[in-house]
Amino acid sequence: MSPAGGADDAARPGSGEFTATVIVNAPAPKVFAAFMNWEKQGEWIPFTRVRVVEGDGGEGSLVEAVTAIGPAVLRDELRVVKVNAPYEVRVVHCGKVLRGPGSMRCTAMSGDRTQVVLHEWFHLPAGPVGKIAWPVLWPGSKLGFTGALKKFGRLIEQGRLP
Repeated sequence: MSPAGGADDAARPGSGEFTATVIVNAPAPKVFAAFMNWEKQGEWIPFTRVRVVEGDGGEGSLVEAVTAIGPAVLRDELRVVKVNAPYEVRVVHCGKVLRGPGSMRCTAMSGDRTQVVLHEWFHLPAGPVGKIAWPVLWPGSKLGFTGALKKFGRLIEQGRLP
């Protein structure tokens, strides 16, 4: 089986790209452990429930994130393809709608602080329409994930994660 769970094309970077960054006042191993606690991600990603559906959450695992806002539901399946604790995890979104690679990196800083960088490269759905819509959707995606990462950092700093 390929790293993307049979979807080799999903492992290629798509044209929809964004990066979100936050500085967390906690050491990298603690931040990384909090991120890898997949089921707790729903505490900092709005309207989302996350669960491991295959594996132990490490390399090779399949993770499902379901975001529901009213009647709108988006199911994201991602395969964990590389874990380099406590510094990096790489995934491939391999669902029907969300497809493409992503990574989360923790960089240790002085004073037990950690820079967290979340980077995603999504294949845009709907062909040319998706490419036209991306410049409109991108700022909302970036703001949403930056806000979620800020909440993630606050929860760690408050001792509520991991």
